[in-house]
Amino acid sequence: MSIPHLFRCPISLDIFTDPVTLCTGQTYDRQCIERWLADGHRTCPVTMQALGDATALVPNRTLRHLIDRWLSAATTDQHHHLPESDPSLAALKRCLLSDATAAAAKIAALEKVMALASESDVGRACMLQLGFLSVLLPLVFRAAPADRPGRAEEELALQCALSLMPSSPAAPQLDCLNVLKKEASLASFVRLLERGSGRAKAGLCRLLETIATATATRDLALIVAASPRVWQALLPLLQRQDGPAASDPRASEAAVRAIAAVCATEPARGSAIHHGVVGALFRHLTWWAYGKGGGAVSSALAAVEALAETEAGRRAVARAPGATRVLVRHVFMMSSANDGSEHAAAALLAVCRESRAARSEAVGAGVVTQLLLLLQSQCGARAKAKARALLKLLKSSFVQAPMASYDLLLQLELKILLLEVLDVVINFAWRIRCLMNQKGMTLLPDVELMF
Repeated sequence: MSIPHLFRCPISLDIFTDPVTLCTGQTYDRQCIERWLADGHRTCPVTMQALGDATALVPNRTLRHLIDRWLSAATTDQHHHLPESDPSLAALKRCLLSDATAAAAKIAALEKVMALASESDVGRACMLQLGFLSVLLPLVFRAAPADRPGRAEEELALQCALSLMPSSPAAPQLDCLNVLKKEASLASFVRLLERGSGRAKAGLCRLLETIATATATRDLALIVAASPRVWQALLPLLQRQDGPAASDPRASEAAVRAIAAVCATEPARGSAIHHGVVGALFRHLTWWAYGKGGGAVSSALAAVEALAETEAGRRAVARAPGATRVLVRHVFMMSSANDGSEHAAAALLAVCRESRAARSEAVGAGVVTQLLLLLQSQCGARAKAKARALLKLLKSSFVQAPMASYDLLLQLELKILLLEVLDVVINFAWRIRCLMNQKGMTLLPDVELMF
């Protein structure tokens, strides 16, 4: 059983908590549409109809009543799967909230929450609506002695919280993550990140990624990014060496994605650079076997690109041992999306603009060949623009160099010219084909094969 689409907010895609209607007749969750209007938008998000001054929000009580009735019926239906005499969600919530509940009973309650959340969207929506997320997070980050023997309860509560986490960064329920603003809660976060299982560490990194992207946790994201303890616990997860010090692969990939999300925010980049993120990212990229990094490699390169947008980040990349060669190796990647290639080319362009040594090292590492392969691939327009800009930069540096290799310069100019001519020919041929299709004309079979 799934949530009816009419009960979902078009902005957050989560079930309505406070439905209100615009003058266009479209209904949204109050917090979502208020945030949309506060950002300066004066159109209906669904119809794109101009609102002008007509931004009054009318409570949709009928829809609210229907959702309440549906939730009540759905909750009753879900209770048939629970064997206890008092299996209601309210009882589960009381059990989790009570300090008098025994540890075994609390773990059993958490297992029921996990089961309900995984069975259907209905159970998840009911618990999200009843505020279970704000109950679970304090169980994960509650103050506890450092030598506590077991962490099963915290780790299970973390998995439950992740299963209930809204998908939209604008979801109002994410405000409960601000519990980490408390120093004791943040200390518990670090403790679990250092000593938890691989699954728990991966879950905490997912939580950190959510904090970095959610609208309700912008201030918290800056607090976390400024915490030396968080970086000290997070950066070791990027290690890929063998032996007991090696991190879990799931935690390592989740940590890279979390770092990329944190570095996407400009105010957090200075702190990330100060705590050694650049070196850790390049060690991670070096340790990963070429082509086996998947999404982790792309995320790591995205973080490097973001950091290279700052002067301190460019200096850090230029100083990192072997960083230029690592970026050159990833300029052309055998993947369908070429996301990593785009990030690598953009980062190289930023660093090479300010460092003649980086330009020389890049050329020695074969960046020209990599860029030409990238331009001939099915990469996106942004990746091609970065590659062309980097080629032109390298060309100008050869001209200015007193001991320039004129053979290499001539080869580079010819290759750039050939690519530009090839692009013109392909675009011209494609336009001819489109024009002929519009006029109902067909190409000869031999010519058709060329396309």
